[in-house]
Amino acid sequence: MATPIKDWSKLEVRAVVRFLFSKGIRPSEIHKCIAETYCQGVISRSFVYQWCIWFREGQTSLDDEPKSGRLKTSTNEENTTRVDELIKCDRRMKICKIALKLEIPNSTVHEIVHDPLGYRKVSARWVPKMLAEDHKLQRVESSQRLLLRCHQDNGDEDMTHIGVRPGGYFRAKNILFENLITGDETWVHLKTRETKRGSMTLKHPSSPVTKKFKVQRSAAKVMATKSWDAKCVILLDILPQGQCINAAQYCSTFDLLRDAIRRKRPGLLRRGVVLQHNNATPHSANLTQQLLQR
Repeated sequence: MATPIKDWSKLEVRAVVRFLFSKGIRPSEIHKCIAETYCQGVISRSFVYQWCIWFREGQTSLDDEPKSGRLKTSTNEENTTRVDELIKCDRRMKICKIALKLEIPNSTVHEIVHDPLGYRKVSARWVPKMLAEDHKLQRVESSQRLLLRCHQDNGDEDMTHIGVRPGGYFRAKNILFENLITGDETWVHLKTRETKRGSMTLKHPSSPVTKKFKVQRSAAKVMATKSWDAKCVILLDILPQGQCINAAQYCSTFDLLRDAIRRKRPGLLRRGVVLQHNNATPHSANLTQQLLQR
């Protein structure tokens, strides 16, 4: 019995099919002959029939025809430059839009954006307020005046001890920070919607999925005035619903603040309180300034 051929190629087997077909042998006999000469599974019966049909139609090539589909576009320097220019014009442009404009595949654009160019999509950092250059300059000047007052209150004492501990508290040796009280006003909603993390519950895989309906923040709100020093909150005053802070109302909180300081910070009124507030209208009104002068 002859030893089956183990080392073979597709072109070799197709050449055998063409040779036997040209001899007038039927496709079923060709497949049987190839299976006996070569190892099992070299070519299927359906492929033998298909190649016989192609040879009958006049095909002479034994190679596979090129497959139809999307042509592969290389990430050359020209595409890289064009993608970089589009991203610099619009940082929020999506990959699909870039691919549509340049007429190249999405996968190619994705590869260019992440590998040669090294772009990474990140979210914008949230900041409470957009400050103009004048606002920044005002903050620098206020900080300089505050630092100058620290030096004046402490004389020639070394100021290196002023700072923040790892826990976030001042080293309260500075006279100014011991006497300083600051405050502000804010709107407080009577009902605040529950956060997604706050609604998380423990359940088994077979338990039904919990539902959480979207709830808007309540329209009813009150205004709260808060005053605190370097240690804790001294006063929290909440106005009746429907009222907002004005100069007269702001001045009336000083009586409450004086009583709170007397209870929580004994001796501070004798040393002198340094009140720090912003330049909002109730704080800078003539009525408030006259009260502070008295």
